[in-house]
Amino acid sequence: MRAVIQRVSEASVVIDEQKVAAIQQGLLVLLGVEIEDTKEDVVWLANKIGQLRIFQDEEGVMNKSITESRGEVIVVSQFTLHAKTKKGNRPSYIKAARPEQAIPLYERFKEDLSIAICKEVKSGEFGADMKVSLTNDGPVTLIIDSRNRDL
Repeated sequence: MRAVIQRVSEASVVIDEQKVAAIQQGLLVLLGVEIEDTKEDVVWLANKIGQLRIFQDEEGVMNKSITESRGEVIVVSQFTLHAKTKKGNRPSYIKAARPEQAIPLYERFKEDLSIAICKEVKSGEFGADMKVSLTNDGPVTLIIDSRNRDL
């Protein structure tokens, strides 16, 4: 499971010209589910993101978690995070999980992250054509992969 986490001052998701999710200060999480992912990956990643200390404290140091900063979260599914670009110019998505596997893990991730931060997690719609807007705060952008926990 791979996530691109962006600290934002605002973010929103639009589907078919309808705003389906919007937040102010918080995190935008782009989430890609891989065929090898399990519930263990979901639990680990949700807890990791919930505990990341990437918000500024009173002294301007990144020392607060999303919960401590009282921020919000939007999660957006993005299978392209598992693109393989080694051969040729057309990315391969062979490692990305098919919807029948990915959707339950995506939904479980949103639930587990919501529990970890003690707040509702907003989201886009799995598989939809979404327009995602954000103002990256910092900028702060992290990539976390449950298959490579040493990074």
